[in-house]
Amino acid sequence: MLLAVGRIGRAHGVHGEVSVEASTDDPGARFAPGSSLATDPSHLGPLTVESVRPHAGRLLVRFAGFDDRTAAEALRGVLLLVDAADIAPSDDPDEFHDQELIGLLAVTTDGTEIGEVVDVEHLGQDLLVIRRPGGDALVPFVHALVPEVDVPGGRIVLDPPPGLLE
Repeated sequence: MLLAVGRIGRAHGVHGEVSVEASTDDPGARFAPGSSLATDPSHLGPLTVESVRPHAGRLLVRFAGFDDRTAAEALRGVLLLVDAADIAPSDDPDEFHDQELIGLLAVTTDGTEIGEVVDVEHLGQDLLVIRRPGGDALVPFVHALVPEVDVPGGRIVLDPPPGLLE
């Protein structure tokens, strides 16, 4: 599974740098010089980071082989990807990467199957998107409503208040 870690914006300057809007927990590691990133569209990659520096809340990145503004501008809009298998699990037992949650079976505290986690949305609050036969349900990803996450066991336990899943 490939995960987006950033999107390339416009060219910056005349030496091949591009702005990158990072969407990763660890931009220092993902965009370290020498890092290789897959791309969408795939025919433009993989791209190897040559240099990186912060600038106005974004990163300015130069990729190997893109040495001038014209070449760099051809990368505008490209999505930068990494393989989920290359991302180590968190050391914090209460912190999870989205890809660890997607695919887990959601059950209630009494064992009733609710559905499958199909996405995690980050809209001011983390929300689990649970696919159910009657339609998707959004469940705030907070301990009071999701008291147990068992990634190795392939399930999450929900303790929903009345009406949340209706």
